[in-house]
Amino acid sequence: MHAIVLHAFGPAENLVHEKVAPPVPGPGQVRIAVAAAGVHLLDTALRAGHQGPAPHPTVLPTIPGREVAGVVEALGDGVDGGWLGRRVVAHLGFVPGGYAELAVTEIERLHEVPENLGFPEAVAMIGTGRTALGILQFVELGPDAVVLVPAAAGGIGTLLVQAAKHAGATVIGLAGGPEKAARVRAEGADLALDYTDPGWADRVRDHSGTVTVVLDGVGGETAREALALLGEDGRHLVFGWSAEGIAAGGGHLADRRSESLLGPAMLRRTGGPDPLRTLELRALAEAAQGRLRPAVTRFPLPEAATAHHALETRATIGKVILEP
Repeated sequence: MHAIVLHAFGPAENLVHEKVAPPVPGPGQVRIAVAAAGVHLLDTALRAGHQGPAPHPTVLPTIPGREVAGVVEALGDGVDGGWLGRRVVAHLGFVPGGYAELAVTEIERLHEVPENLGFPEAVAMIGTGRTALGILQFVELGPDAVVLVPAAAGGIGTLLVQAAKHAGATVIGLAGGPEKAARVRAEGADLALDYTDPGWADRVRDHSGTVTVVLDGVGGETAREALALLGEDGRHLVFGWSAEGIAAGGGHLADRRSESLLGPAMLRRTGGPDPLRTLELRALAEAAQGRLRPAVTRFPLPEAATAHHALETRATIGKVILEP
């Protein structure tokens, strides 16, 4: 089979498309003929040699990728034969191997993909979708809410815009460039603005006055300007800072405004014996029922380096997908 192999940490060009031995499913595992593999910003950090939240150092050479969807085509010992031929999606955790034509994982990680859901969309929901639902656990949205999403054209941002609008909130989405802003508008935002336009904050004030919630995955100057729009009793939920660091810190802002820093542990707030799986099931159900519609940007598997570069330079819309 062919896969993307990383032999040395460094730039995106270190991702090499080459022929490798196919993985063999062990006991309790299946092998999936991969139709779509997710690319995550964390993948770019691990590729560059940054450990991030990964529990163990990356051992080279490695096949990156932690989210896959496709058809089960081989079974390990002890696996029910009914899995063979089923359309599935799985988050592989911190076990890599997704950027490939074939991938293995434990049956406990599998979800059957609804017939009305495509493989790229299923991959988007298994990771990005569960994160979006995890974030939304920390805020109550309704008709009185005015929600500002600074990275509204990204994978998470697109879903947050849709969810907030579905809840009846007024939604303001920011994106880099007029093309992305137009896409945010098409996703239902009441106001979609290009954050590279220096007058965007004034346009928000003219449209809505103050905002009640900032859902911030960017940080940097854009988030600092967003915070200046946050009204009394408003909430600033921080789940990332991809720009240039977190916009504020300390847990509390002036005028009774609050700030919450959401790390990976937020995904376990759902409770129950397997909170991550609960969020994954909910995310897939939301997509299957049409309430959430993930945006995706597709690249052929051999162009993984191009996909990484595009993601790092914010040249993508929605979830980035590799297709073997």
